[in-house]
Amino acid sequence: MNQERNFLIHPSYIIMFLILSGVSALFLGFSAAYLYNRLQSNIPPIKLPTLFYFNTLILIGSSVTLKWAKHSYQEDNTRNYKIALIVTLILTVGFLGSQIMAWLQLYNSDIFINYNNMASYMYLISGIHFAHVVAGIPFLALFVINAVRKIKNPVSVLIYFSDLAKKRRLDLFNIYWHYLDGLWIYLVLFFLVNWWIG
Repeated sequence: MNQERNFLIHPSYIIMFLILSGVSALFLGFSAAYLYNRLQSNIPPIKLPTLFYFNTLILIGSSVTLKWAKHSYQEDNTRNYKIALIVTLILTVGFLGSQIMAWLQLYNSDIFINYNNMASYMYLISGIHFAHVVAGIPFLALFVINAVRKIKNPVSVLIYFSDLAKKRRLDLFNIYWHYLDGLWIYLVLFFLVNWWIG
């Protein structure tokens, strides 16, 4: 039988920190390359499609509902826990669909990925963020499936909500998801400021 060991900081949190540090370095590198190319080539930045701002609201909403799921887990509130997870999944799928529509807005404006360096960076940076959101969906879906299948009666509720490993996984996923939301806000502001200053 697996037993939880006591750690000052659990290795899972250290791994998550290293992963997010790597992702941060990646996006900071892209941001620096974007600025360097813009200054060297003197190419005007691309205006963000309106849907990028709408997508920011969707992601913020998914962060709120995921935090609600964590709070419901801590309170042993099975109904709210399930609802919060399902709403988070719906918002996430909505974000992905809306982001594809945002790229189509650029495409319909004849701004293709090879339009110029600034357009290429916009597609690339938003596309890599998109991929990180997609990577989180299987884990989110697993939370939803487990909640629906395993939380059915008082005994299963007790077992589910007393599992320290599940609690830790939910906490780690919260960290990852809030980070992605914060990263998206940074990217939108980065492109917006670049557009403002011309």
